[in-house]
Amino acid sequence: MSNNPQKPQLRERLLSDGFLLLAAIIWGVGFVAQRLASFHLGFNAFNGIRFLVGGLVLLPFVGRRLRGQWSGFGWMALAGSILFVASSLQQAGIGTTSASTAGFITGTYVVLVPLILAIFWRKRTSVYTWLAALVALGGTYLLSTGGSALSPSTGSLLLLAGSFIWALHVIIVGMAVQKVDVFAFSAGQFLVSGLIHMVMSFIIEPITMSALRASWLPLLYASLFSVALGFTLQAVGQRKAPAADAALILSLEAVFAALAGVFFLKEMLNPVQLVGAAIILAAILFAQWIVMKKDRPIE
Repeated sequence: MSNNPQKPQLRERLLSDGFLLLAAIIWGVGFVAQRLASFHLGFNAFNGIRFLVGGLVLLPFVGRRLRGQWSGFGWMALAGSILFVASSLQQAGIGTTSASTAGFITGTYVVLVPLILAIFWRKRTSVYTWLAALVALGGTYLLSTGGSALSPSTGSLLLLAGSFIWALHVIIVGMAVQKVDVFAFSAGQFLVSGLIHMVMSFIIEPITMSALRASWLPLLYASLFSVALGFTLQAVGQRKAPAADAALILSLEAVFAALAGVFFLKEMLNPVQLVGAAIILAAILFAQWIVMKKDRPIE
């Protein structure tokens, strides 16, 4: 029997990192589902269905847990509302961009997390992190214009705005899972977000049966995998994984989105866009390397 107390910590950290990596893969492939659904369903309808189904799938497993979580409903409502805004911007943006572009632009939220913590929570942030954010912004410009336009597309700007909200969501999730049961929290935030989306859908863009028939497969993947499994894996992983681990691993979502776009949708990036994507990924990895230098590794 080992007397080294750090070994269980290392096992927990590696297991949590594995959960986060699986979430990144699921979300990366999820951009393909979102892109396919955008041809048939409005963003409120798509998000409303996938979050409600995802939450309802989890509900039978968290019924008892919810009873003792009255103080956590505030966290669920807050996270669900932020999720509504972030997913709206993302789905609206992906309708006019490729899955690859959407993945890389959304991935800039990893760089934005420490900046938001610095601005709103007064946490010290390295000048290198600010530099990485500016570099990522330059990469986003190249990726979204492709060298054929002076200004980024509307879809790219929506995705970039959404990345700020996703960064805020990551921060709130990290705080909430320290105080609320992970599975109850996940189901709660999905149901809140789904209900808001469905109300907006009925007001703005009523759902048609033909649209549902045309997009049932992307909806199934987005509901069961991207939402029910992916976000739950994120919440479970963030309980034990250091923030640096979580941000770095989740940033790989952009890489998996690009690979899935090429494999499933036959998408291709031109040379300028490839340079932009590489710059974004380099900025993300550099920013997280700086953070990890401050985070003492478990030997």
